[in-house]
Amino acid sequence: MQILQWFVDLGASVMLPIIFFIFALILRTGIKKAFHSGITVGVGFVGVNLILDLLTESLGPAAQSMVHHFGMDLQMIDVGWPAASAISYGTVLGSLAIPISIGVNLLLLTIGLTKTVNVDIWNYWHMAFTGSLVYAITNDFTLGILTIGVHAIVVLLAGDLLADDVESYFGYQKMTFPHAASAPSYFLAKPMNALFDRIPKFNQIQANPETIQRRFGLFGDSTMLGALLGLLIGLLAGYNVQETLQLSVQTAAVMLLLPKMVALLMEGLTPVSEAASNRIKKRFPDRDLYIGMDSALTIGHPAVLSASLLMVPITLAMAVILPGNRVLPFGDLASLPFLFCLMVPVFRGNIIRTVITATIYIGVGLYIATWIAPLFTEMAINADFDTGTNTIISSLIDGAVWTTFIFTGSGQWLGWFGIGLIGIMAFAGLLYIHKWKRKENNR
Repeated sequence: MQILQWFVDLGASVMLPIIFFIFALILRTGIKKAFHSGITVGVGFVGVNLILDLLTESLGPAAQSMVHHFGMDLQMIDVGWPAASAISYGTVLGSLAIPISIGVNLLLLTIGLTKTVNVDIWNYWHMAFTGSLVYAITNDFTLGILTIGVHAIVVLLAGDLLADDVESYFGYQKMTFPHAASAPSYFLAKPMNALFDRIPKFNQIQANPETIQRRFGLFGDSTMLGALLGLLIGLLAGYNVQETLQLSVQTAAVMLLLPKMVALLMEGLTPVSEAASNRIKKRFPDRDLYIGMDSALTIGHPAVLSASLLMVPITLAMAVILPGNRVLPFGDLASLPFLFCLMVPVFRGNIIRTVITATIYIGVGLYIATWIAPLFTEMAINADFDTGTNTIISSLIDGAVWTTFIFTGSGQWLGWFGIGLIGIMAFAGLLYIHKWKRKENNR
């Protein structure tokens, strides 16, 4: 377990290059190509994280200023996903999430009940998060382990279901995003899109980045849009002219540079993805597999970034307006793209549809984050995490995600039956799409 924890502590930018190097060697791409692919993936992740850090450093003070500017008084602080992941991996159950999730993935691949090869091992912390919450609320260690396994099944089901939309919109072939913080929003976007399509006049509004650029010219360009959104956030934060202009340039830089870093990351992933696809076709002519990756690959898209920047002031406003909410959004404000990114392919980049749905999503999510805050704080204490001066903490990632409520609520109110029922439903979903539906299509 100590070796496994040491590997996890390397972080995604080191862990993923090692995984991809080994994966590429297994696929017989050659040492030179495997090494180049691994290093490029690592450099790409460092680049993405540097830009995200810039976004965090820019939006963090702006968010704090908005809080003071509008006199917000909320007792539970959103500590952000870096703290949430550290707490999740630091619990008794945390380090077990990786071998359990890998085991579930290998089993389902072996019996042909998933197409997703989830190599995004760092983000297995999401399964550790729900498992640890269920353990905290039930004091049942074995039920916590079962929760991790069932959550791994649910994530693989999501990866299989959203792969077609990911490929058709983002253009990532044979790739999917079984990301436990991002995938749940996809399942709200589907019915919402069907509803939007039935609203006269509204269903004719095109608000994707390409349409906006055609209509507004220079002011519709994604970089210029980032600058304008930075100006808006600066004004809402009560910044002076100098601070507002600096924030504007920083958000414009994020809009311009993040897609370039994602492209670099893809440069390293593509050879491995192609080699995997070719090898699978040779050995299993009737099977098609997807490489499961971090949804960070999607957040450089202009529609994702534009909608997410608009959601910063909206999220803070919702936190104040909603009666009963006690969570102050802070640490995860710059990470909002991870919550909403997989709505975008469903809406074909329509920013208006994304923002409306994201507002509903985060509104419900704030209540979930408020509800789990005492449990999350207990998790942090058990993991010897220093909460500083904050007596009760929470997180938008994964605290504001509906699957967190489903797992934790089922564990609390229904125990083994509740978690088992989720597992049976997820397993039945995989059976349907990979066995029964396939037989129907072959008739």
